[in-house]
Amino acid sequence: MPDLPTPQDATEAALFSECWDAVLSYADLCTAGSSAAGQLAAEAFSAGIREAREAEAITFRSAGRRPARLPRIPLLLTAVRNTAAAWEESGQGHKLDPDLRLWLNSDKAARFAGPPLQRPLALRGLRDMQEPDAALLWLAEVEALPQAVVARRLGLDPATFAEELTQVRGVFRDRCQRNHLDTPMDAHCRSYARLLDAVTRSTAADTPGDLSRHLATCVNCAEAAACLRLHGGGLPGALAGGVIGWGGLAYLERRRRAAEVRLGAGRPDPADADAGPPDPGAHKARVVRSGLLVAAVLVSALALAVSMMPGGNSGGGTAAGGDPSDRRPVADPGFSLPVTAATQSPTDSAEPSRSAPHEDSPEPKNPDPEPQGTQSSTAREDDPEPSPSAAPACEVVYDLVNEWPDGFQATVTVTTEEALDDWRVGWSFRDGQTVGQMWDANFVQNGSRITATAADYNRTVPAGGSLAFGFIASWEGENSPAADFTLNGDACAS
Repeated sequence: MPDLPTPQDATEAALFSECWDAVLSYADLCTAGSSAAGQLAAEAFSAGIREAREAEAITFRSAGRRPARLPRIPLLLTAVRNTAAAWEESGQGHKLDPDLRLWLNSDKAARFAGPPLQRPLALRGLRDMQEPDAALLWLAEVEALPQAVVARRLGLDPATFAEELTQVRGVFRDRCQRNHLDTPMDAHCRSYARLLDAVTRSTAADTPGDLSRHLATCVNCAEAAACLRLHGGGLPGALAGGVIGWGGLAYLERRRRAAEVRLGAGRPDPADADAGPPDPGAHKARVVRSGLLVAAVLVSALALAVSMMPGGNSGGGTAAGGDPSDRRPVADPGFSLPVTAATQSPTDSAEPSRSAPHEDSPEPKNPDPEPQGTQSSTAREDDPEPSPSAAPACEVVYDLVNEWPDGFQATVTVTTEEALDDWRVGWSFRDGQTVGQMWDANFVQNGSRITATAADYNRTVPAGGSLAFGFIASWEGENSPAADFTLNGDACAS
């Protein structure tokens, strides 16, 4: 494992802590084990910091010229992707996520290293912006940090931050529009370029039918539409997918959930809440406290489950608590950033630290799966009933995360009053939507009815706990929310 660069001052130390959290999160998605995640993150972090420092040291003789480079966090995330590609070429591909290996050997990956005019539009647009503007856009849209935190990080006036962000979004759109027109394209795509610009500028304009059909079949024009349409909530997905590549949507979901946890909207993470590198003594104390807490929770869950079983039947009350998609990356226990007096993270750090290992997380780890390549072949309609013992009351939250002309991304979170040792969630679509990929669950679809079943790693849910999974689906005409949710055959409140 390479030696990590040492922060040069307190400002860089705080930046290192924030960047390391993002790098480890993405490296965890890309690998097949926690040890490999720590190794990949360390190599990528070292390479990315060297590249950033070299770029900052370059001087330009011509006045007004600046290097075309990404802000620090997206630059380091691309370093993770590039390091993973180097692993694949050097025979270390077995350490990587299987779906990532397929992607690395596809034409999609080749775009990121190919001719500049063929690279994803979001990547080109972000590189063409002034670095402070690009950093503001990334922190606010992809890292999902609160506006006050971003303003404080970048030295902006919180009172005018919303206006500043709106202007930066407009700058990104203009850069993408210019790059789209510069991209080599056939006459058919060229004929739609101006119409696409006009339609995406207006919040009220309807997409003509012929343009909609073209976007459903042309990857490059659909990518341009996602970058040019600033309304509708699709900008974060366009940025993450265009800059990071594989795992962009899964990374985006992780950062959104981490931000919710930091703001108190999600469940607390067992890791330390500080974003800085962990102190070994403090971590040991946390492990002891966490172990006692986990033991108490498990005993309580067992007692509750047993007390609710009819006739003294023993039930599956020993459940692993927590939402699997909230799982934090696990780093190599022997690894941490260089600890100096400057490495103490400020109170407005981006998220809870992910450097501390989870003592109760066995290896291999369960990374948040990436939508690309995830299939449902393991799910069958004749799967056995998950649990003959319980019919729990439940509540469902259906969250439309992102939507584009012919598809959308959504998450389903189900809270159950009773402990489960397995689960099956069903629902109906009223407008003919079709699920294509799903993560944190397997699925089958019969007509308008979808049934999602637990993965091997998230079958058990404690009493009062939640289960969650996400999916990508296609739609035409209307995209009404899912309805008629059930958990193990019993209706849930939406």
